[in-house]
Amino acid sequence: MDIATIGGIIFGLVVVLGTIQYEGDLMLFFNIPGIAIVFGGMACATMVHFSMSQFLGIFSVIKKTVFTRAIAPELIIKQITELATINRRDGALALEQELPKIKNTFLKKGLLLVIDGQNEESIKKNMELEIQYMQERHAIGKKILDFMGASCPSFAMVGTLIGLVSMLSKMDNPDEIGSGMACALVCTFYGSALANLIFLPLAGKLGLHSKAETTSMEMVLEGICGIVTGESPTAIREHLQVFLSAKQRNNLAKLKAA
Repeated sequence: MDIATIGGIIFGLVVVLGTIQYEGDLMLFFNIPGIAIVFGGMACATMVHFSMSQFLGIFSVIKKTVFTRAIAPELIIKQITELATINRRDGALALEQELPKIKNTFLKKGLLLVIDGQNEESIKKNMELEIQYMQERHAIGKKILDFMGASCPSFAMVGTLIGLVSMLSKMDNPDEIGSGMACALVCTFYGSALANLIFLPLAGKLGLHSKAETTSMEMVLEGICGIVTGESPTAIREHLQVFLSAKQRNNLAKLKAA
């Protein structure tokens, strides 16, 4: 679970809703026409822009963004180094016994290809194709979230215009002017809050997750290629350290010492 994402959304809602309650009545900001215009309009526009399967898939995208946490790269290097040691000592078939211990599906796939006896070129082509399609899936998810973030303020403006027209049409009845103005202003609030607190930050976080997952997969690919070509575990570990920051290299050294 990504604590920063969960904490940021919850704290943001607490700040906004707490401020509203402090300044007045929270129920003043509950406006059914405004909710229908902003939420409904955003959802309909997203369905028009994307396919139904892509639209429904946004829920799994949000779930992945919020609840998925990338494996620490130093742990990946440690595991690959141990697998390289087993391969060099006992051969590729001995790696089959390690498969149940591996939770990283991409690493497990690479090991299966090694055990199957495929050469480096074939393994690299296969795994690079998977990285490419993973990036494309994440790019579509990010585009959907970006589109939803852009749609919310747009439909908030539609709601604002509807509210203003309603208000101006009732100028002869001062008692009914307030409802139109309330709808106009609340729509603007809904659109800005949803875009800037939910959808656009989630799109940015998904982009960061995608880059981190791409780096992890590229690291695994380099490690698998090192294993299949028979490189020493030390050479593989040193080669993979180019993916690490100084702090992560210190963590890897601690893991090695332990």
